[in-house]
Parts: sequence; C-alpha cells; structure tokens
Amino acid sequence: MSDTVLIVNIAIAVLGVIGLIVVVKLDPVMSLVIGALYIGLTGGLGAGGTLMAMTEGFGDVMADIGMLIVFGVLIGALLQETGAISRLVDVLLNRFGKRGLPYALGLTVGTGLQSIYLDVLVVISAPLARAASPRLGRLGLARVGSALTLGLYCGLAMMVPGAANIAIAGLLDIPLGKMLLWDLIVIIPTILLSTVIIFALIKRGFWNPDKDEQEPLPATTPDNGPEIAGGTVRPARGTHPTESTEDGPQRKSHGATAVAVRAEEDARAVPLLVLFVPLLLGLVLIASGSVANAVGDVPAVLELISDPVVALLIGLIGTVGVARYTVGYERLATAIQRGFGSSGQILILTGVGGSLAGVVTASGLGDVLKDSFTASQVAPLLLVWAIAAVLHAAIGSVTLAALTAAGILAPIAPQLGVEPALIGLAAASGSLFAVHVTANAFWMVQSLLGLTTRGTLKLVTFGVSIASVISLAVVNALNLIF
Repeated sequence: MSDTVLIVNIAIAVLGVIGLIVVVKLDPVMSLVIGALYIGLTGGLGAGGTLMAMTEGFGDVMADIGMLIVFGVLIGALLQETGAISRLVDVLLNRFGKRGLPYALGLTVGTGLQSIYLDVLVVISAPLARAASPRLGRLGLARVGSALTLGLYCGLAMMVPGAANIAIAGLLDIPLGKMLLWDLIVIIPTILLSTVIIFALIKRGFWNPDKDEQEPLPATTPDNGPEIAGGTVRPARGTHPTESTEDGPQRKSHGATAVAVRAEEDARAVPLLVLFVPLLLGLVLIASGSVANAVGDVPAVLELISDPVVALLIGLIGTVGVARYTVGYERLATAIQRGFGSSGQILILTGVGGSLAGVVTASGLGDVLKDSFTASQVAPLLLVWAIAAVLHAAIGSVTLAALTAAGILAPIAPQLGVEPALIGLAAASGSLFAVHVTANAFWMVQSLLGLTTRGTLKLVTFGVSIASVISLAVVNALNLIF
C-alpha cells in the first residue's frame, strides 16, 4: 500500500469517527471501534493484526492510566461528598473573583502543577473546574473548561517538568534550568492570549450550552428559598442552576451541587486544608519523584511511593480516613459507589480511544510522515512546528509528536543559528495542534467536565489549536529578538 493511501485512509477514519459521533449521534465507543477497524483493515494489518493492535492499544492505556483514573475519580467523589470542593471554589472566588478565576486556574495548572502526570491532573482538576462553573453564569463551564484545558496541554508540552518538555530538553541537550526559563517566557503569554481569544468567541456565540454541554450539575438550595424536594433540582435547558431566568440578579449559592450543600450542613467541622492534606501528600510524592529523576538516582523507597499509582493510592486511603471522620460510614460508602460508577464510563471510553491510537501506530503512519519531511524545505522553526502538528493530528500523542519533530532537527541544531530551546518549544507548540479523538485525555476531559463530543471538539481541538498557533508566533518573535 502506498504512503498516500495510508494517510488518506486514516484521515477518512478520523473524520468518520467525528461525523458518526457529532452528526449521526452514534455512541462514541462504537464510533471509535468502527474507526479503528476501518484503519486496520484498509491499512494492511488484516483482521488478526487489527484486532491485536486494538486489544494491545486498549490494554496499554489501561495499564498506564487505568488505576490512576479510578483512584483520582474516587478522591474527587469523596472530596465532593465532604464539601471540600465547594469550599475550595468559594476560596478561589473570593481571592480571584469571577473574572480572574479561569485565568488563575489555567496558569496554575499550566505552570505550577506539571510535576503531576497529565491523566492524574485531569481527574483532579476537572471536578474542581466543573464545580466552579455554575458560579460564573450560563457560559461558566465553557470559560473555566477552556482555561483548564489550555493549562493542561500547554503545561504538558511547554513546561518543565511536563513529560514532553523534559524529553525535548534531554534530546536537545538543554539544561533544565535554562529550559524552564524559556518555558515561562513562552507559556504565560500563550495561555493568557489564547484564553482571551476563546473567551471573546464564547461571548459571540461560539458556545451553545444546549448542544455543547451534558445535563448541568444539580442546583443548590438558595439562601432565600425553600429546600427542593430530594435536595436537587434540574433547571430548564438553557438556564443555569444559579441563574435566574429573568434579568434580575443571580441568587447566591453556597455550593456547586446539592451533595456539597448537604455535606457542609451535616459534616463534622474540619479545616479545609485538612480535607485536602491526603491528596496534597500524594501530589508532593509524585513531584518529589520527578525532581529526583531529573537530578540523579532515585532511592528505592522514593521510587516506590512516588510512582503515580502508589502516590494516589496513599492519597485515596488518607481521603477515605478523613471522609469517614467527617461524614460517616454510610455517606462514605455512597460516595465510593458513585465514584466507581463514574470511573467505569471514563475507563471504557479512554480504553477504546487507546484502541484507535494503537491501530494508527501499528499502521506505521509515524514513520511515513517522518520520512516525508526534510530540514531544507522551510524555515527551521516553522518546519519543526509543521512536522509536530501533522504527527499529532495523525497519531494523537503530544510527547511522540514533539519528540519526533525535535529529533529531526536535533542533529543539525547547532548549525542552524537558532536557540535550541526555541526549536524544542516550536516542536512542543506544533504537538498541540488538532488534539482530537485519538487522544486519551480528550475523552477524559469530555466525561469529567460534562461536555458533549461537539463541546469537547470546541474546547480541546479548536481551543488548544489556537494556543498552538499563538505559541508559534511567540517563539518566532523571541527568535527575532534573541
């Protein structure tokens, strides 16, 4: 089979999956399986090879992040039951205000939390963002979700110690301290400018809550109104849980969900920091492992407890203990049951996304695209961005796309007269272009933020692509200056 036919077939499959989900309204799991089968059968893998690639892709994803998803979702469910998430949202709103909260969240996730693996960071931060969204009005989920998504992906690719960024620094032999400085210079304006652009589009009709969001979170009991029977109420579609259907002022609410309200009323009084200590301990353990790996050998004990799975398990056990004390056994068991129910949906969707990516990888598309480029075609920074963008659009891996693109120019980087860190950041920028259905985090963001596939395409695919283009412009501007 020719390389061109392979590329065309994969493009048809990816567009077909999106069409099946968005237009035909077919379940995403079935759509992804159909896309994977099409790629394998038309890509020369045969029936046996296709099924093997699909099962291996599913298994690889589950082996890498399956337990991380379950532990993270359970921690989130317990924090919600104790009212911790609602209380934290109140603190953030008081500190940054409604206008500043999305920016603060995006910058914090993008610059300060990149010692955390992306999948862990998604399951921890997405529930917080979703809980905060009702406080920001009818378009709150779009605003806080877009800022969070930009922080997640930009941090992964363009910030030490994000996995892709660390790998690029090693490949181009750039000291981490120097790489960190260049990262900050690029990532801060990228996140801020991208957020401003997306917010402007959202205000002008880019976002439609009726089509881009799943059912909204249950409303909370207003201060000046009677408690709703059952503790929850679902507003009419198109209205927001804390927003009046008229033009009058919004009613104040103490929590993002009725669960959080009941938690605040019934739970034993515990300082907010105590509720988050087990989770923070897990994150510190993960961060310590990343730092130790960067500076030298890791002691055996630290290697064990800083593994993300073990660290999150420690955080989960601690959170269970705190929740048992604050809300009692019955509510603890209910929260855990709810968490398992939520994690099951996320696991199957993420795993099938891994199946699609596995078939794409087995088809050899990465090698085909890599061999299609030469360093003499266009300007170095634009070239490395374009290579990474095409690779990521095809195979769905930020790290692999960035590394492949940077690796093509790495041997001749000293002769190009370009700062190596800018070459690495150009590759990282390109790897953020067109994040779509082959990316595991795409489906995690959809499930945990409560978006439809159409809404996820807007916030993840389109929004992060804006950041990709803006960061390329920032990198080129820095190249002219330096």
